[in-house]
Amino acid sequence: MKFRPRTLEKVILKAIKSFPAIVITGPRQSGKTTLFKMLFSKTHNFVSLEDPDIRIRAREDPRAFFAQYKPPLIIDEVQYVPELLSYIKTKIDQNRKAGQWLFTGSQNFVLMNKISQSLSGRIAVLSLLPFSVSERINKGKNTQDILDWVRKIDIESKSEEKISLSEILLRGFFPEISARKKVDRKIWFSSYITTYLERDIRNLLNIGDLNQFERFLISCAVRTAQILNLSEIARDVGISMPTAKRWLSLLETAQVVYLLYPYYRNIGKRIIKSPKIYFTDTGLCSYLLGFDDAKVLFKTPSFSNLFETMIVCDFWKRFLHFGRRPSMYYLRSRDGLEVDLVIELEGKLHLFEIKSAMTITPKHAISLKKTSSTLNAKIETLAIISCSEDNFVVKEKIKNYSWKNILVY
Repeated sequence: MKFRPRTLEKVILKAIKSFPAIVITGPRQSGKTTLFKMLFSKTHNFVSLEDPDIRIRAREDPRAFFAQYKPPLIIDEVQYVPELLSYIKTKIDQNRKAGQWLFTGSQNFVLMNKISQSLSGRIAVLSLLPFSVSERINKGKNTQDILDWVRKIDIESKSEEKISLSEILLRGFFPEISARKKVDRKIWFSSYITTYLERDIRNLLNIGDLNQFERFLISCAVRTAQILNLSEIARDVGISMPTAKRWLSLLETAQVVYLLYPYYRNIGKRIIKSPKIYFTDTGLCSYLLGFDDAKVLFKTPSFSNLFETMIVCDFWKRFLHFGRRPSMYYLRSRDGLEVDLVIELEGKLHLFEIKSAMTITPKHAISLKKTSSTLNAKIETLAIISCSEDNFVVKEKIKNYSWKNILVY
């Protein structure tokens, strides 16, 4: 598979000049190892702790391990032997030369606790999610930082890229399956789920029935882009609320799902306080929902939910892949205010409604107009993101943007 540039490259190349260590976390198969190898294969040694023999050696005799594998060094899947980080701390304190230690880790719920204990102040912590829309079409190097992007959104922008929405929703954004069209979708996602359950979940939690956990996964997928009702999920799956909370936390920390919390400033007690849940990858979500055919998908209520999932997660990726902390919310109050996505940047708000319709009319702007006149805040953007072919002004300051005309930048 030909390597596609990743937006995170810029942040990594900047961080390596000043931090002794860098760790990239993210879901399995998001491209962490490939990215480090492409950037540093000529300058750094490489060792993977997925190899059982190497893993045992590293755990039983760390000093011998470091005698064999010397920096500058890439350690792949470092979460398997987190004890190594204490030894690396000592080595960094002896020599704080920048860019000597590079790590990847899929299970960041295990990894981050050890990093905070051992390498705080010495390490840049970055996240790599599956492709964004721009990365998927090989435009990752041109992706704009979220702050520049919202300032430069142009009503005249029109992408000439041929992008299939159905293919994106069904195959998703994981590099291997999205870049290699010959990879069988069903086999790939089935194997991914089995591998994830067997290698990660069973090692971390005492889950006796993996089939029950898979039902929990499906129940979360059914609710993507909806307000989370965890008690309902627990009841459907047949588990206790504490178990449901623990399993959801596992999925969130592993970046399999993303929880979007409500915007609360200037709203008071009127807001709905539960988060909305989104699956990180539309392909994995649509597979769990049992969709194989685009025509069938487009006729179901799940289409609008998957479309919203794709948009929200693309914003999320734009934050993380530029090393930014996401400042994203949704807004829903008990007295009728409702906005799908609220971005807060430098004290200003950017409000987006997400509509899967192709025909956008002034009625689709009612919620944005009502919110903008009620919300006591500095609002800079009022926009709809839809399946329309073109960008245009809907009403007054409210604009409509075709998803493919703006997400590619």
